[in-house]
Amino acid sequence: MTKVHNFSAGPGILPAEVLKQASEACINFDNLNLSLLEISHRSKNYEKVMDEARSIVKELFEVGDDYEVLYLGGGASLQFAMVPYNLLRENGTAAYVNTGVWATKAIKEAKLIGTTSVIASSEDKKFTYIPKGYEIPKDADYLHITSNNTIYGTQMQAFPKSPIPLVCDMSSDIFSRKVNAKDFALIYAGAQKNMGPAGSTMVMVKKDALGKTGRKMLSMLDYQVHIKGGSMYNTPPVFPIYVTLLTLQWLKKNGGIAWIEKVNQQKADALYNEIDRNSLFYGTTAKEDRSKMNVCFLTNKPELETEFDKLWKEANISGIRGHRDVGGYRASLYNALPLESVKALVEVMQAFEKKFA
Repeated sequence: MTKVHNFSAGPGILPAEVLKQASEACINFDNLNLSLLEISHRSKNYEKVMDEARSIVKELFEVGDDYEVLYLGGGASLQFAMVPYNLLRENGTAAYVNTGVWATKAIKEAKLIGTTSVIASSEDKKFTYIPKGYEIPKDADYLHITSNNTIYGTQMQAFPKSPIPLVCDMSSDIFSRKVNAKDFALIYAGAQKNMGPAGSTMVMVKKDALGKTGRKMLSMLDYQVHIKGGSMYNTPPVFPIYVTLLTLQWLKKNGGIAWIEKVNQQKADALYNEIDRNSLFYGTTAKEDRSKMNVCFLTNKPELETEFDKLWKEANISGIRGHRDVGGYRASLYNALPLESVKALVEVMQAFEKKFA
């Protein structure tokens, strides 16, 4: 089978061995001669999956029993509402930093729950940089940030020192680099960009951050209900959680976050160095805020885009068209993407320059 270099922004690439294991589980899971897709989520066999999927997150993040890990449906988009619903007091205020489309959507949902203040934004320059030096209100209930912005290709290289509970949407760069997870009251991530397949969302929350809103809670939106139910208050998305577990096991087996951070740096350096060197391309974001997960770039000869498109398609490269809001190109360098694929893209860019510069 021809190798395809998959730079899709999401759902993103998964390790080949994970796909093989997952496909086998669809036929015969845990030597039961039954498919994972047709057994009870209450069975001992699946409970082991859920227990390890939760515990491995805490292990990789190096946090203790003061945190709980949940796997929920609804994508990160549901967390835009669940976060303020569970953390924003009825008469309180939530603080948000707006760094792109997903942060904007989170702000919209929070405003429906309670008073919400946007304390910093990069919208003035079309989200091409990360705001810095802003003041965090000490009387707010929490500060919400987005660590990586898939559409615009920016990433927080350092996190704010927050005097209030810090909440982060890490959907597109979770487990791609070392972070001090203990600095956060809550981290959430849709699995499908860097952690697993579409269909499941991971939430890691500090237990003492909950139960303070003063509102009556709807059961399905209450983190404490899901904690008590072990992420199985209702039937969980069993297959996406299982594949997420396999992906996290793959990460741990190969050396964990320390290992993948070095690989991701190599991939980002290789591509950004070529963008900066190549006379036919340029990056779209502030250099100090460049994402190591989503590399956005344009050609300075847009009339030749169709020629470049031919070259990368001939090289079996997939998924590098930019988001419709930005245009150009976007190469997503998620954990499972090998350095080999980045080198293939760099070679195409060099061939394009040699032919048309």
